[in-house]
Amino acid sequence: MLRLEIVTPEKKIFCEDVDSVVIPASEGEIGVLPGHVPLMAHLAPGDLCITGPSGTFHMAIGMGFVEIGGDKVAVLTDMAVPESEIDEEAAAEAARRAEEAMRDQKLGTEEYATVKASLQKSLALVRVKRNRPI
Repeated sequence: MLRLEIVTPEKKIFCEDVDSVVIPASEGEIGVLPGHVPLMAHLAPGDLCITGPSGTFHMAIGMGFVEIGGDKVAVLTDMAVPESEIDEEAAAEAARRAEEAMRDQKLGTEEYATVKASLQKSLALVRVKRNRPI
């Protein structure tokens, strides 16, 4: 078993023993099983897939870091939303607004980066919700 902890700036979202986890990293997906080699990586907004004793479930996560060490996985992210709590319409609308804002030629570099991060998180929410059966 792996001990998986998912933490956002607001609170600890998840802390349980699981069988495996697939993590969206900036260089691609990382599949983690017990005994994984130690590793640190940047997270990419996307689908975090958790398999445990009660089955498999999905969570949309944002930017952050993952630290893997033996039988422990710590995910530090700015967003973590279980698939069951995602409001697909709200996420799609947020993505549309972010895309529209990115077309604004008056955005400064910092503003553009903020809007782009918002777009990536909104798209992660939509992808996780749409790729799962209802």
